[in-house]
Amino acid sequence: MAPRSVSPPRARILEDLQGRTELATAAQVGQSAGLHHNTAREHLEALVELGLVERHRTQPHGRGRPSWGFQASHIKTEHDPRVREYAGLASALAAFLARSSPNPPDDALVAGRLWGEAISDTRSAATPAAARREVVDALADLGFAPQANQRVTSVALTRCPLLDVAKQYPDVVCSVHLGLVEGALTALGASSTRATLQPFSESGACRLRFFPEGNASSAPQPS
Repeated sequence: MAPRSVSPPRARILEDLQGRTELATAAQVGQSAGLHHNTAREHLEALVELGLVERHRTQPHGRGRPSWGFQASHIKTEHDPRVREYAGLASALAAFLARSSPNPPDDALVAGRLWGEAISDTRSAATPAAARREVVDALADLGFAPQANQRVTSVALTRCPLLDVAKQYPDVVCSVHLGLVEGALTALGASSTRATLQPFSESGACRLRFFPEGNASSAPQPS
């Protein structure tokens, strides 16, 4: 299921966690946000499901049971100024679509496809496998720090150049990224290859998968 946009209370909680250097309990987050700890816990669990927050067991004090501590996800942002400049334009597009489009994810997918076709103008591939490698190289150039398996069917995207806006509009940004991959595949002559993107599917990464025959019934395993 596509992730939902982060609500203002959850965005404030996420910002609070990003400013902390240690794990925070639901009670601590609730106190900081002016919320009951049960309400804070509900927001935290929702952020965990989106992959924006990580949950860890804390050391118990005395004989008490260990509690859960929370921290912002460790997905890294890109520090290359060239990538940041390019990401700024894409972020503006994502924010605009989220606020003005009647169907932001669909329009974001279309915009991403156009983007993917544009960045593949100077690339070429003789086979679907070569096309997948070219797409991964393009993602590396854009600051995603991809880590692919040997067959390039499963790729961990360990950085997100649009992370800040992705926290606000995850459905829009992730649709842009998926569209980018689809557009690049089409431009490289591999339109029969299907791609799926699982946002924040694991600690520190999103998972991109390629299905060379366009069949998602047998998903490649990450390695």
